[in-house]
Amino acid sequence: MLFGNKSKTTSTQELVQASLDTLVKALESGHSEALSSYLKAMAYFHTYSLNNILLIAAQKPSATRVAGIRTWNELGRRVKRGEKGILIFAPLIGYKRKHVSPETQANGKKAKKSAKPEANAAQPEAQTERQLLGFRGVYVFDVSSTDGEPLPELGNTIHGEVSETLPRLIEFVASQGIKFEYSDAISPALGMSYGGLIRLLPDMAPTETLSTLVHELAHEMLHKAERRTLITKTVRETEAEAVAFVVCHALGLDTGTGSADYIQLYHGDASLLQESLEVVQRAAAQILGAISPREDAEQTPAVSGAILQQAAQPAVQEVR
Repeated sequence: MLFGNKSKTTSTQELVQASLDTLVKALESGHSEALSSYLKAMAYFHTYSLNNILLIAAQKPSATRVAGIRTWNELGRRVKRGEKGILIFAPLIGYKRKHVSPETQANGKKAKKSAKPEANAAQPEAQTERQLLGFRGVYVFDVSSTDGEPLPELGNTIHGEVSETLPRLIEFVASQGIKFEYSDAISPALGMSYGGLIRLLPDMAPTETLSTLVHELAHEMLHKAERRTLITKTVRETEAEAVAFVVCHALGLDTGTGSADYIQLYHGDASLLQESLEVVQRAAAQILGAISPREDAEQTPAVSGAILQQAAQPAVQEVR
């Protein structure tokens, strides 16, 4: 059991560290498939923070969609009797009153006198600003722990054919100031990253083109700037492949598990593993956000968006 007594846990970091320690022990025992499970969790929950991804994967590796009891009830589903919740952390948001200078108040009064009535009505009575106070524990349940009404298609999987996704990915590459071209000269390599330039072998299958482009894009995003830790070429390649795995898994593409290779992210160094997971998660989330269809991006995912809103609402406080 990952968390023996949750009530005695005093900090977010302790829980996150416990989940990371569980992963490290699995890798030390030769169970590299454990890391594949964490990467799959990144694909399912790419809008979540790494800390919450670690917590979900450690407590319920098979989780695919999570929400709180109230959200499941609103979706016409009920949590099964005896099911255990998954502990994650939600932001604790406060509202702080802004200090307004006499000059600003005077200017505001003049503006109100000259403004139209409907414009005045839209202005808030008091000036406040949102402020992150910290995080609090909330319990969510996987869809497998519920029964009830069938669910609509949820927002944790990117929809659309590869033929539709690949152009959006190429557009994102260009938006990052990276030149992209095809070249036979790189054979037998499938792709090459040169720092500001990506070349791919032409005439590959669309799925292979997409996964290779994500791999090379990951190199551009992760390995062309200084890192806190000096990493080997093997770790760089494994990080890039991990990003490609997460993105392709979110797209529903089968690229193989590659679990034997992911153990290279650990390489006997727990801090290196955590840093690698952090950069992999950030890169994959950024890429997935960019290649999501516009209509999907404009809609809040049915479950993941609802739980974030639900978790934040009771946590609002006024800071004086």
